[in-house]
Amino acid sequence: MTISAEERLLDLAKEVKASFDRQRRVLTFDQYLSEALARPRVLCRDAGRYVKDMLDFYGQERVEGVRGEEARYRLFDLPFLSPGAGDADALVGHETVQVELARALGNFVRVGAPNRVILLHGPNGSAKSTTIGCLLRALEHYSNQDEGAVYRYDWVFPKKRTVRGAIGFGGRSSTPTLESYAHLPDEELDARVRIEVRDHPLFLLPHDARRRLLIQALGSVSEVPRWLLSGSLCDKSQKIFQALLGSYEGSLEEVLRHVRVERVLFSRRYRVGAVTLGPELSVDARERQLTMDQNLAALPVSLQGLSLFEATGELVDASGGILELSDLLKRPLDAFKYLQITAETGEVALGSQNLLVNSVLLASGNDLHLTAFREHPEYASFRGRLDMIRVGYLLDHRLERKIYDRQVAARVGTHVAPHAMDLAARFAVLTRLEKPDPDRHEQKDRDVVRQLSAWQKLELYAGGSADLGGRGSEVSVAQLRRRLAREWDASDMYEGGDGISPRTLSSLLLDAAQHPGFEYLSPFAVLSELSEFIARKGDYGFLRRSMEGGGYHDYDGFLKRLRVWLLDRLEEDFSRASGLVEERSYEDLLGRYIEHVSASVKGEKLKSGVTGKSEPADEAFMAEVEAMLGFDAASGLGGPPGRAALLGRIAAWALDHPGERVRDSDLFRDLLQRLRRSVFQERQAGVARFCQQLVDPEIPREAADDRRITQALVWLEENAGYRADSARDAAARLVAERYQKVAEPKAHR
Repeated sequence: MTISAEERLLDLAKEVKASFDRQRRVLTFDQYLSEALARPRVLCRDAGRYVKDMLDFYGQERVEGVRGEEARYRLFDLPFLSPGAGDADALVGHETVQVELARALGNFVRVGAPNRVILLHGPNGSAKSTTIGCLLRALEHYSNQDEGAVYRYDWVFPKKRTVRGAIGFGGRSSTPTLESYAHLPDEELDARVRIEVRDHPLFLLPHDARRRLLIQALGSVSEVPRWLLSGSLCDKSQKIFQALLGSYEGSLEEVLRHVRVERVLFSRRYRVGAVTLGPELSVDARERQLTMDQNLAALPVSLQGLSLFEATGELVDASGGILELSDLLKRPLDAFKYLQITAETGEVALGSQNLLVNSVLLASGNDLHLTAFREHPEYASFRGRLDMIRVGYLLDHRLERKIYDRQVAARVGTHVAPHAMDLAARFAVLTRLEKPDPDRHEQKDRDVVRQLSAWQKLELYAGGSADLGGRGSEVSVAQLRRRLAREWDASDMYEGGDGISPRTLSSLLLDAAQHPGFEYLSPFAVLSELSEFIARKGDYGFLRRSMEGGGYHDYDGFLKRLRVWLLDRLEEDFSRASGLVEERSYEDLLGRYIEHVSASVKGEKLKSGVTGKSEPADEAFMAEVEAMLGFDAASGLGGPPGRAALLGRIAAWALDHPGERVRDSDLFRDLLQRLRRSVFQERQAGVARFCQQLVDPEIPREAADDRRITQALVWLEENAGYRADSARDAAARLVAERYQKVAEPKAHR
């Protein structure tokens, strides 16, 4: 049956009404008080506790990062948005920043007030604004949940005809059955006075009674936020309250009948509880006297003579939530000097009142401006009011790639060839790496640290063993990674504080997508853009840094190494697509080798897959694999010494991953790479001919060759992400740069 538009509209209207009622959007004061006493930990919070609870509401998980295992708060993945909708805005990595934010918010809870400005500082484009943006978006969603309920109140005054007598004009109501004016429709009201600063409704209770009630509800005075314990009504509300109390001869019950309590739904767009203040603005709170407001003319006579002031500004709009002070350090010092006192006391002085500030102040700042600020005479006094959290660039190229997959690949509007984003991510991280100082490490690690190249560090930070040439067996690779990542913690100059920003590299990738030589985003177009970029040394300070041993800050060297890396990846893709090399065979071969090594070192026997009998480890087989790996007894990497070191490597891995199964492909990534290269050398001629046939249709071929090419193209598209043109272009590059002099396939033993 077809549903009419009118029926659909009625159904939608019912849903909206049900949601409105479910959220208890409008309450009388006594209804709110019942709610607050039933759920004091939800409805009796200040902004600091609210934001910390929000962080915990979405949960967390443990993830392994450069610095070891850390907590990742799911809020920063924007799980409340529809699948895929928040990918570009979600925070990639930065678990250390998340943990530090949770620590700072936890301190607010312990102190009972958000008494410091949290300053996220780092280089341009390091995700400071993204981090705060995730929190602001979460505020919108969380405030709509039962666990995130926030309430405010207004004063309402009914029309004379609504109730008999002079309600609000003095004396008691002649209609005692009417408990509150909160639910009266607007047409039954003469006036409504909004309390824009969002005072907590419990401020309407006498201080001593409120204190007793809160301590009883929350269990102890330490559980009560300072704002709720000692806060008071704003100037406008206090004047109305006192005037009504006098009119009603001290009857609090009659006064509270004029209170309408409403649910607050935070919104970034409408600047409610989630507000961003740019560096160009300098005044965050102000007030104006209400004189010609129509509502004032309709107020009871006893209130019309009051001088009422309305507070406005970003500090007012952000009440109960977060005020983001974007690029705080770009503002003149006098423009934010008040934060010294405001953060500590929770108040800001206006013309007629001290305004209570109930917001988490989250600021961002560039490291360059922070360095200059540290030289200012007043920095020392500011430092005690700042909780500074460092936000550097990512150092794991796998995470860096996620940024470009989400922000570029998903939006570029054209085919993205394999390895383009990975290549860009590797370049980005290489520009950020610092040469390690062996003297900052334990004695047993110093030889490894001293010889660690930039490329090896890149792989190490991405979870690999970095092909340490056997030296990795002497140390726990995971522990070495953690110590390297934490080497700069106590230094103002730190790893990840310099290098290319994701913002800049995203622009380069967009330019690469329009390269005239390709109809898609090619990794070779990316290399071309990067080559032009590193020539612009006058625009970027990090490009002018002197090269250090191990290839650190060697940008020309980075591009050469990345080109080799890219060609290696293309060879792997085409060798697998050609059917000449099976990926699983590498892992099986390495797995068998490790089993034989383990048995040989321990003096144990292996069960033969052929005879079923227990036999000693096969020396000939181990020697053959070691030859393929490029190991020999003279280097200490082959024979009994090298095999013992290999087992030491397994043991070190087991210490870092207790209870986990050794996964050969992860633990021995560098050895698998060596095997691939060795096996490929034997079959390179066949792969070369396959690529030449794919590129040049004039090369003689048989029907079997045509079938193999067709199958290979299908495999490359379905399994490796190529398109027909990007596959042929990649094959052409391999032919031009690697296969010009490749001999015909040799006979295999």
